[in-house]
Amino acid sequence: MASSTSSATQQRTPAVPPVPEAAAIPIGDSRSAVGEVGALRAEITQLREAMDSRAVIDQARGMLMALAPCSSEAAWDLLVEISQRSNVKLRDVSAALVASAAGEPSPPEIQKACRRALA
Repeated sequence: MASSTSSATQQRTPAVPPVPEAAAIPIGDSRSAVGEVGALRAEITQLREAMDSRAVIDQARGMLMALAPCSSEAAWDLLVEISQRSNVKLRDVSAALVASAAGEPSPPEIQKACRRALA
C-alpha cells in the first residue's frame, strides 16, 4: 500500500521545472539585482509622468505656434527656454500656459521668462 500512497502524492504534487543556471542570481549579485530593480521602477515612474504630461505640453506647443507664429520645433525650443529661464519644469510651464488661455494668471517667473523668450 505504501507504493499507492507515494504514487498518489506524486500525482497531486506538480513537478517544478528546474531553474536554468543562467537565470539563477548568485548570492553576491543579489544587491546589484535589487539596485537594478529600483532603477527600473524609477524609470517606469518617469516614463509614466512623461506620458501623462505629453498632452498638456502638446497643447502649449500648439498655443505658441499660433501666437508666435512658429514651427513645432521652434515652439518646443521656446518651451524649453521658458522652462530654463524660469527654473520651472517644462510640464508645469506648459500647464500654466494652457491655464492662462482659460483666464488664469501664470506665475510671475513664467510670465517674465515668456516675455524674454518671445522678445
